[in-house]
Amino acid sequence: MNINTILFDLDGTLIDTNELIISSFLHTLNTFYPGRYQREDVLPFMGPTLHETFSGIDQERAQELIDTYREYNISNHDLLVKEFEGVFETVQWLKQEGYKLGIVTTKMSNVVMMGLKLTKLDQFFDVIVAIDHVTNPKPHPEPIEKALQQLDAKPEEALMVGDNHHDIVGGKNAGTKTAGVAWSAKGREHLAKYEPDFMLEKMSDLRDILGGSRV
Repeated sequence: MNINTILFDLDGTLIDTNELIISSFLHTLNTFYPGRYQREDVLPFMGPTLHETFSGIDQERAQELIDTYREYNISNHDLLVKEFEGVFETVQWLKQEGYKLGIVTTKMSNVVMMGLKLTKLDQFFDVIVAIDHVTNPKPHPEPIEKALQQLDAKPEEALMVGDNHHDIVGGKNAGTKTAGVAWSAKGREHLAKYEPDFMLEKMSDLRDILGGSRV
């Protein structure tokens, strides 16, 4: 492979925000609809945009639900966000080897920076494309194409890494190679259905897949 660019999803891929996201959904939904939603009910909400999810639940109150979610999410961010093992070391290696690095996420850019600074990953990324930077979120190719353009990278020389089918389908739609992460909250089997080019059992597997230096 001639890969010189790696694009990452953020939540559930680089940083462990699973408990934060699940707690934020449960807090919001139990505030508005007490007792109706359990932990297993909110797992399908991980990946789509908040607008998609909450509009599907209650079109008229969607913005109110989003505002409640975000307030709780930001207030509890640093308490509940954790690092995934091996991520920092692998991303550091990629940077040292000369790979172009970007983040493509359905999260708001201000909260993206909170997570990156908390885990000290902010020093490694040249480009961040967040939900507030695009019209069409993943799996539409727009966010990935925008990141590639900003990195002066070609899709056939890029790899999109993510924990959700939106990342895999988005990468395919944009013409990149794709890698799923087996630690996805939705499970390895769920991601495998979308046929990513690679499945990472741990983030350091990227080193074996990519091989040589890009410097």
